[in-house]
Amino acid sequence: MNFLRGVMGGQPTGPQPTGAETIQKLCDRVASSTLLEDRRDAVRALKSLSKKYRVEVGNMAMDHLVRILQTDRSDTEILGYALDTLYNIVCNDEEEEPEENQQKQEDDLGAQFTDKFVQEPENVTLLLTLLEEFDFHVRWPGVKLLTALLKNQCPQVQGIILVSPMGVSRLMDLLADSREVIRNDGLLLLQQLTKGNAAIQKIVAFENAFERLLDIITEEGSSDGGIVVEDCLLLLLNLLKNNSSNQNFFKEGSYIQKMKPWFEVGDDNSGWSAQKVTNLHLMLQLVRVMVSPVNSPGATASCQKAMFQCGLLQQLCTILMATGVPADILTETINTVSEVIRGSEVNQDYFASVNAPSNPPRPAIVVLLMSMVNERQPFVLRCAVLYCFQCFLYKNHKGQGEIVATLLPSTIDANSISAGQLLCGGLFSADSLSNWCAAVALAHALQDNLTQKEQLLRVQLATSLGKPPVSLLQQCTNILSQGSRVQTKVGLLMLLCTWISNCPIAVMHFLHNQDNVPFLTGQISENLGEDERLVQGLCALLLGICIYYNDNSLENYTKEKLKQLIEKRIGKENFVEKLGFITKHELYSRAAQKPQPAFSTPEHMLFDHEFTKLVKELEGMITKAVLKSSEEEKKEEEVKKTLEQHDSIVTQYKELIREQDSQINELKEQVTLLASQNEKMQSTMTQQLSQIQQHKDQYNILKLKLGKDNQQTGNQAEAAHVNGLQPEELSQLREQLEELQKQNQLLQTQLGEKDSLITSLKAEGVPSAEGSTSEVTVLQREVELLKTQLQRQTAEITQLQSERQELLRGSDTTAAVPGENSLYTEKIAELESRLSAQTAENQKLKDEVKTLQESQESMEKDLASATSTAAIMQAEKSKLQQEVQESKKEQDDLLMLLADQDQKILSLKQRLKDLGETIEDEDDLDSKDQFDDDDDEEEEEECDE
Repeated sequence: MNFLRGVMGGQPTGPQPTGAETIQKLCDRVASSTLLEDRRDAVRALKSLSKKYRVEVGNMAMDHLVRILQTDRSDTEILGYALDTLYNIVCNDEEEEPEENQQKQEDDLGAQFTDKFVQEPENVTLLLTLLEEFDFHVRWPGVKLLTALLKNQCPQVQGIILVSPMGVSRLMDLLADSREVIRNDGLLLLQQLTKGNAAIQKIVAFENAFERLLDIITEEGSSDGGIVVEDCLLLLLNLLKNNSSNQNFFKEGSYIQKMKPWFEVGDDNSGWSAQKVTNLHLMLQLVRVMVSPVNSPGATASCQKAMFQCGLLQQLCTILMATGVPADILTETINTVSEVIRGSEVNQDYFASVNAPSNPPRPAIVVLLMSMVNERQPFVLRCAVLYCFQCFLYKNHKGQGEIVATLLPSTIDANSISAGQLLCGGLFSADSLSNWCAAVALAHALQDNLTQKEQLLRVQLATSLGKPPVSLLQQCTNILSQGSRVQTKVGLLMLLCTWISNCPIAVMHFLHNQDNVPFLTGQISENLGEDERLVQGLCALLLGICIYYNDNSLENYTKEKLKQLIEKRIGKENFVEKLGFITKHELYSRAAQKPQPAFSTPEHMLFDHEFTKLVKELEGMITKAVLKSSEEEKKEEEVKKTLEQHDSIVTQYKELIREQDSQINELKEQVTLLASQNEKMQSTMTQQLSQIQQHKDQYNILKLKLGKDNQQTGNQAEAAHVNGLQPEELSQLREQLEELQKQNQLLQTQLGEKDSLITSLKAEGVPSAEGSTSEVTVLQREVELLKTQLQRQTAEITQLQSERQELLRGSDTTAAVPGENSLYTEKIAELESRLSAQTAENQKLKDEVKTLQESQESMEKDLASATSTAAIMQAEKSKLQQEVQESKKEQDDLLMLLADQDQKILSLKQRLKDLGETIEDEDDLDSKDQFDDDDDEEEEEECDE
């Protein structure tokens, strides 16, 4: 232990070993010591040296430390030392502020040792299992170590945790730890774990992370909370950003409604701490993540609807109009409200109704526009207001109409400031940024709205006293020609391009001014500097729109004349090249990425997102329109006319086909109806044909009777004719009687089988089948009743047979007696009716027998199930009896043990008495023995029961 004393601060004796030698000795002690205390001391010493000799400890001791984690799981102290040592090796110390090169070197060391540790995935899995230990000295350093590993090699460690069984679930348990330091470090760990990995983000979300994090935020005081709230919000942002599945889960779980209390800011907004500003900034970002324009339209719309219904939008508008709110929070709130209302008609209508708490009340839109055109306001705030105005007008034709209406002469109110007046004031102010913002805002009021483009042509402006008013369109071109700054020119050109595109009337108004086309051609043909090239490209775009959407209503500026003018003064190739300057500009691609205007400086504020879409749409079409010759245009017009004619023909054929389809459908319905009627008629006809055939057969029989009657002689023929009884009918009667006798015998045999089956069922019945026995009894009664009916029917059939024989004999002996013929005829008719009745009764009995057979089958199934139930109960009974016998045996054994114990107690008491010790009286002992005997007897009785 001398080297340990040297390390721990003992007096040196002789030459001192180097740090590497000491670490090597400690590693040998860790590897070779059999005593846990020695290994613990060695690991403690390595921990104390790990910061100063980070490289040596990392290279020589890492494998030994991992082995300690594997083998000494029972000792939490040595585990804590080993985990702290590994953390010191892989962690880059952030507390001090080293030089840049030193910091880079430490980062490389951390990454190097992390690579060495995670080369074996089992090491990370081992670390996850150690996190299940509740001991503070193991769990806390384990959390810190895993966080450091994720910081250094995030994707690799994420992959190992993802495939580890219950790996993410173990880490989620850290949020439920009652010790705040572990819970807070667990939040930092989950932040690193969820970075850029959608699969882990989904698992964490479905491990009830949203519920836990929102509860922690509420417990910590929401926006007034400390750094823990910030960590929770950062973790929520990791889980929701660019993850549509988690966003949908967050919305479906009604967590949006739980965000509303975050923004309940009091009236006193004077004391905003830096932490509160940070927390509220992150909360606003969280709202924006749910309604971001890059999300799918359906998901964004559903979140916007939920935010309006729960009152979150109203709460944000309250902050928007409150006083004393810090500038950065106000800016972020404006951006958040912008995306909550963007494209949502209900939310846009609500925002239009919001008024600022001023006297008199002013619409929130007007108040925001006043900030946008005020050059003293911060740049980021003005950009946010512009974005809010754009989102308010996005796909909102009603809002566009309301904004344009404030510029029209009939709606101008001299006593109040309107949005239109503010936009015009900003459009013609001396501040170029106000010019640009007002021009872009006004362009959004015209976006994809032909009606408002035409309405805006009515706007007249009074430039100075004594001069006639000029149109807004003309004033924009006048400012362009006066040599304004680049930002102002770009804003006005974007407004003009948006205004006249897809609006031939506006194109005609623009071309009606004789100075506009020469100005555009002059701008395009000049060789200007780098800054002016964008203006040349926009002028080319504006002139190209005048060509493409020209209706040739002005004789001096038809499509063909404008193209000839371009070819003479500019050149077609040069024109196309200047047109391409727009898309080649570096700020064009930046503006095309997302709708929000994000510019680092006011000078970079040149392009609008919606305008980039317009350029992309028009550039190719204008290029084709300019490069085409007049002959090609004529051919195209002819082709267009042909196509239009073809389309008209196709339309006519489509209408004809639709009519034919409707007629075919009607005819199909008629055919279906007629087919059903035909089927009914066919069935009716078949019945009638069968009846006719029966009548024919009866007629033939009568005809045969008449023929035979003619062949018979004298009185026999007359008697047979009177009787109506022919040999064919007698043979039919015989056959019917024989068939009835056979059926009677068959029924009797079936009844006999039923009786025997019922008897066997009674003999084999079990106690649990009482219901089945009662049903068998009912079945037996029905069979007996059926039996009596069959006996009665048999007697009637016998009687009929005897009467038939008598009739046959009577017909032979008394055929010559005319007076008795009518009597025989009546008897034969009566016999036939009784035979038909007996036949029907016989059929009824057959049906009853069939029903009884089905009942018998169901009874057999019930008896089988009852028999199996009885067998199961018998087996359970025998099992219970066996258990009772075993319990009795165990009770006897216990009684024997108790008797032995009593005997030992008595002997020990006797010894105590011999030694002179005082013991209890005999009466007490007898009473106790009596109580014991009574208890034993009660236990015996319970066991017997």
